[in-house]
Amino acid sequence: MGKIRPTYIKRVAIDLVNKYPKVFNNDFENNKAMVGSLTDVTSVTMRNRIAGYVTRYIGHVEL
Repeated sequence: MGKIRPTYIKRVAIDLVNKYPKVFNNDFENNKAMVGSLTDVTSVTMRNRIAGYVTRYIGHVEL
């Protein structure tokens, strides 16, 4: 079983992937840097959770 993420993390992550599809890939470190530069999220934990969901979302969408 995976962790259940709040809706706002999913919403922000999917919006970022839809706006900037070429920027994100399966690399968490790259996604973390991109989320930090493209959003105004000040919390490190929130940035990492959004980047983690982007990473998983990209992996599932490419299948």
